[in-house]
Amino acid sequence: MVEAAVDSGSLISARLAAEQGREVFAIPGSIHSPLAKGCHALIKQGAKLAESARDILEELRLPAPVPAAAADDDDAGIDARLRALLDALGHDPCGPNTLAARCGLTAAETAALLTQLELDGRIATLPGGLYQRVHR
Repeated sequence: MVEAAVDSGSLISARLAAEQGREVFAIPGSIHSPLAKGCHALIKQGAKLAESARDILEELRLPAPVPAAAADDDDAGIDARLRALLDALGHDPCGPNTLAARCGLTAAETAALLTQLELDGRIATLPGGLYQRVHR
């Protein structure tokens, strides 16, 4: 389970899967997000915490693929301003105004850099005008 509100139908599916002896995994989210509360409830009820694909592979005793280059290594060769914006973004969704303030950039500069990062596949646009890093 990646996202689920407390009253989500996805929780019914997860409960039925668990009752049939299937593995149930949940990814935790922000304690402030209503879409993470269902995942947190599943974890409290015994779903396995999954922070990465490796957690699932280990639990199912499947071989891990050959590791790809780390995201930090992948970002090492990018422009310093793009790197600063990615660092300011962190790993949680964030709005462009907050990013501009964190980086000391104008709104226009921030928009241009965000567009470049999105075209490069390093970030994604989320509903509500937020941006989030994409782990490749």
